[in-house]
Amino acid sequence: MTLEPTSAAIIQLAWARHLGLDDHAFANAATRAAASSSDPEDPANRITRADESARSVVFLRLFGASALVGPQWALDAAKAVPDTELAQHVTLLTLTRSHGGHGLGSSALFFADDLPLRQPSDDLTVSQGNPEVIRLEGLCPPDDVNEVGLQGLEHRFTVMHPDDQNSTPVACGAYSEVEGILANMGVLVAPPWRRRGLGTLAASIAAHEALAAGLTLQWKADVSNTGALAMARSLGFATGGLHASVLIG
Repeated sequence: MTLEPTSAAIIQLAWARHLGLDDHAFANAATRAAASSSDPEDPANRITRADESARSVVFLRLFGASALVGPQWALDAAKAVPDTELAQHVTLLTLTRSHGGHGLGSSALFFADDLPLRQPSDDLTVSQGNPEVIRLEGLCPPDDVNEVGLQGLEHRFTVMHPDDQNSTPVACGAYSEVEGILANMGVLVAPPWRRRGLGTLAASIAAHEALAAGLTLQWKADVSNTGALAMARSLGFATGGLHASVLIG
């Protein structure tokens, strides 16, 4: 699916506020790049904000415009680095190595302002309770649990499957609000229940709850997580950008 023309502007506004930029920073940068004959990957076109108290360095490429936020030494180190290289986690690690750069990674960003509705079958129920989320996380590898971060997503919808004695949590779709504009999505599926469409179902349930709340959907997935990338596309999310960051200090 494609985004409505106004949706990109709403997404840019949310990210501008999240990064502490002027509300129109991305929109203005995209306009300047479109009107200029210079290479859009030219670092001179990049939005920057120096933050000496930052504990991370963040690079964002969003709908043709890019931004870098971090201490001034990081901005200086990246001045001559093209966006395509800066979006790679290894580049940020190299630039910040002397300041203890570590962790986080590079993620693809997907967005949607509408999605097809997928209805659960009659023998499935959906819970919004936290105990079910905790049980589900206990069934999953720690790396998967940490990457999705369900405990940090305030609205959670867990698909339950009946067994002989009680209902078993099999998948959870969740979201948290970003700047009151975006719904940042996450999905976790218990390994025995993967590749059965339950993750897609859980994601659809959470997505439509967020859409009903007036939010625009955001899906953020590590660039190496082929399963999460494929799910975003299968749900109907549109590619919107790249996000890379490292912790420092």
